[in-house]
Amino acid sequence: MTRFLLILSLCAVVMPLTAPAAETPVIEDPATALIIIDVQAFYFPGGAVPLSEPEAASAMAGKLLAAFREHGRTIVHVGHKVREGGDFHPDVAPRPGEAVVMKSEVNAFLGTDLLEILRQAGIERVVICGMQTHMCVEGAVRAASDHGFTVMVPADACATRDLKRDDIVVDAAAVHQATLSTLDGVYAQVLDTESLLKAD
Repeated sequence: MTRFLLILSLCAVVMPLTAPAAETPVIEDPATALIIIDVQAFYFPGGAVPLSEPEAASAMAGKLLAAFREHGRTIVHVGHKVREGGDFHPDVAPRPGEAVVMKSEVNAFLGTDLLEILRQAGIERVVICGMQTHMCVEGAVRAASDHGFTVMVPADACATRDLKRDDIVVDAAAVHQATLSTLDGVYAQVLDTESLLKAD
């Protein structure tokens, strides 16, 4: 009996009886912000640069936006300065009090106060979604990672378009997946919206 109690005591030292605390879920973490990139009218049917299925992506971005609003998390709306079609899509239209950053470059951090907004809010992790996957979304993801943020990208809340070089056309789905593949595991964690809202 004495030997058994000794072994039990040693096990308790090696393996604590209480499990380590779980990480804070993304949506409940005050150090996490949502950044929505360029979900604007010119990327939708009838606009200057219509994307492939932008409505599906904006709907997912809207779902993320609603969840972040419900939990009182930091939200930043990023738009590209254009002459026409610059209105934010109704799915993700900013509300009073939410930060809006207008940019002239692919990289949303370049020439804007985006970094300052995030630093002042104590943000350590960012969720980035929007349009176009291979351009301004990718640019923001790489820059955010370089600035030291942990980055998450909900793939189904992003959209892009077919690309053509010489006589070769690369369809939007391939552009989208290729871009996300280069980011995943290096600059960001890529997953879908539902998984992100449940993730730690």
